[in-house]
Amino acid sequence: MLDVRGLKKVYNGGARQVEAIRDLTFTLSAGELVCLVGPSGCGKTTLLKCVAGLLTPTSGEVLLQGRPVTGPPPGMAVVFQEYGRSLFPWLRVGENVDLPLRQKGLPKARRRELVTEALAAVGLADAESAYPWQLSGGMQQRVAIARAVAFEPEVLLMDEPFAAVDAQTRADLEDLVRALWHKLGVTILFVTHDIDEAVYLGQRVLILSSSPTVVREELTVDLPDTRDQLHTRGHPRFTALRTHVQEQIQAAKRGLPSPSAAGDGEE
Repeated sequence: MLDVRGLKKVYNGGARQVEAIRDLTFTLSAGELVCLVGPSGCGKTTLLKCVAGLLTPTSGEVLLQGRPVTGPPPGMAVVFQEYGRSLFPWLRVGENVDLPLRQKGLPKARRRELVTEALAAVGLADAESAYPWQLSGGMQQRVAIARAVAFEPEVLLMDEPFAAVDAQTRADLEDLVRALWHKLGVTILFVTHDIDEAVYLGQRVLILSSSPTVVREELTVDLPDTRDQLHTRGHPRFTALRTHVQEQIQAAKRGLPSPSAAGDGEE
């Protein structure tokens, strides 16, 4: 579904160049939920913007279903971290969700159906007439997710979408994302700085090196597909996986080579 090949991004700042991403290569199959983590400042958001067609890479390419991404593709939606800046405060919730559907040129009846279904899916069926500023932070992020879901994307990119909410709301939103992923079958690339979140959500975790960034390891999360906040996070395998990811990131910060894969003798 999504193919990133030799991606490199260099920012030019006058006489000084900053190599944000050196050589990133990975793939996502259709219907996968893959999380991406790495040290702070390693270029996670830069990568996501390149994948979304919002930034032009210096070299390399991104392919969506075999087609080069040269701008925001019609089959992709993005949920950003700063929900307060991605929602229009002068539009009601339903109008915010409907806006990209208007740009898509869908008939009014179909847009109405998609808006209603998306808001119901995120637990906001009764909030359609409210303004974003009348809602809590967690509810506003649900609106942003509903807008992306209503767009019916093939690929959903999520850029640290829960970083600005409290821990309890974050847990609820994590479960919401997994529920929507199971229901819709959409391919999700989820960027986060939270190691526990990456292991809890993903089928795989892509661990990045420090900048200039490469993929340090692709880790398979061999936890049961049915997960909940209490039992999954208390499982010994969850602890082993999150410890391994933490070790990888700490080693990346120190410039050390990748340690052995997780699970060697651990259960």
